[in-house]
Amino acid sequence: AMDKFKVLTLVNFIIGSTALSFQVGVLYPWHHQLDGDFKELEKKHESRLQLFHDRKWEKLREIDSKLDSLVKQLDEANNNAHREANPQSRH
Repeated sequence: AMDKFKVLTLVNFIIGSTALSFQVGVLYPWHHQLDGDFKELEKKHESRLQLFHDRKWEKLREIDSKLDSLVKQLDEANNNAHREANPQSRH
């Protein structure tokens, strides 16, 4: 009966040691590798988002200035049409 207990203890110890070795030797470094890869990916994603954001603002400013010039052209056209329709009125 004592021999079975010793064998079981030894087997248990071997399994525990193997599991711990695997955890320390394989899983832990792999975790660090994954963590590093993830951080790198996050940085790339952030820079892409920033680029997209910058381009979006650039486009909005472009649209805004085009609208401004259109509004000015319309105002001028309206003023000219008003002057032609009422030549006696002074502005």
